[in-house]
Amino acid sequence: EVQLQACGGGLVQTGGSLTLSCAASGFNFDGYTISWFRQAPGKEREAVATITRGGNTVYADSVKGRFTISRDNAKNMLFLQMNSLKPEDTAVYQCNWREYWGRGTQVTVSS
Repeated sequence: EVQLQACGGGLVQTGGSLTLSCAASGFNFDGYTISWFRQAPGKEREAVATITRGGNTVYADSVKGRFTISRDNAKNMLFLQMNSLKPEDTAVYQCNWREYWGRGTQVTVSS
């Protein structure tokens, strides 16, 4: 059974930082591209960052230079380091592999 469990969200002030983690199981984690998505209230879910099995990364324009995606293949873990957070980063963040979605973690940035 594929499982993706995200954690690390919380309430932070504008300009603050958070690191999200996603524990993956049930598939060959180090062989695949994995992504972070987010969905804000009243908005569509959007891709935030993607990392390939080789470590290449792609970011949404809105987070470039502020967020960093990384992975630890030995521990089947995905991370998202978020710096210089803005109120518009407020959303539920989820990790994704193919059609599988992890339970999200809420990030709230106060102005």
